[in-house]
Amino acid sequence: MAVNVYSTSITQETMSRHDITAWVNDILCLNYTKVEQLSSGAAYCQFMDLLFPGCISLKKVKFQAKLEHEYIHNFKLLQASFKRMNVDKIIPVEKLVKGRFQDNLDFIQWFKKFFDANYDGKDYDPVAARQGQDAIPPPDPGEQIFNLPKKSQHAASSPTAGASRSSSTTPKSSTPTSRPSSAKKIPAIATPAKGEKELDSQVTHLTEEVNTLKLALEGVEKERDYYFSKLREVELLCQEQGEENGPFVERLMEVLYASDEQEGAELGEGDGQEVDQQAHEEAPDDQQEEQDEY
Repeated sequence: MAVNVYSTSITQETMSRHDITAWVNDILCLNYTKVEQLSSGAAYCQFMDLLFPGCISLKKVKFQAKLEHEYIHNFKLLQASFKRMNVDKIIPVEKLVKGRFQDNLDFIQWFKKFFDANYDGKDYDPVAARQGQDAIPPPDPGEQIFNLPKKSQHAASSPTAGASRSSSTTPKSSTPTSRPSSAKKIPAIATPAKGEKELDSQVTHLTEEVNTLKLALEGVEKERDYYFSKLREVELLCQEQGEENGPFVERLMEVLYASDEQEGAELGEGDGQEVDQQAHEEAPDDQQEEQDEY
């Protein structure tokens, strides 16, 4: 069983973001550059395999996770390993998967103390333990997803720019004048070309699409957080009722922590049974119709 550790902001000895990232890379042979990349949960899963061999299956860990639902999958495996080793720490999954710096820094600081309390100094080959899976660092959460083109970039390729360049190279025709004109030159009013108008309309349209996608994403995240909180409540109830209703709780926990492959196999078996049952029900009806014909 694991040695539980508890820390507060007053008593905890913290490491800098660079030191803690270097420590993770050194232990697990990774190439993380920021603390926020720990939000994928893959590094924590391998740390548990190092500390308690057999408590987690690294084959199920998605070391190349890039999307939030893949991060949640890894943290579900981490939660299951915590339960097996009686670790009391509650994992703030909904905060960690957002990729915020402070949330991930606080959790890795606690995990460093947990690691020091449970590590027995045994040798460990992290690359061999991953069994050929490439541990690609997840994308930086701070990177911009959408890069809209700037107007200045289009100005160089616009028709007006070509017209101005051609006009500048054309020699001016010399006309004889009797005396210099005293009339002031009226500056020509620059009118937007047709190409620039189309580009502006495209930028406006793309901006509206981005805003619509952001609103849809916020709605999906709220719905996901809602169902995740319900899942957490069910998990806590299962832990409270574990001794009284052992078989039922074990089966329920298997359903909660089933991987995508296991769920697909169970659905396939259920569909096959329904087809067989339907075939048995249709057979007597066919026999009855043949008797009626006679």
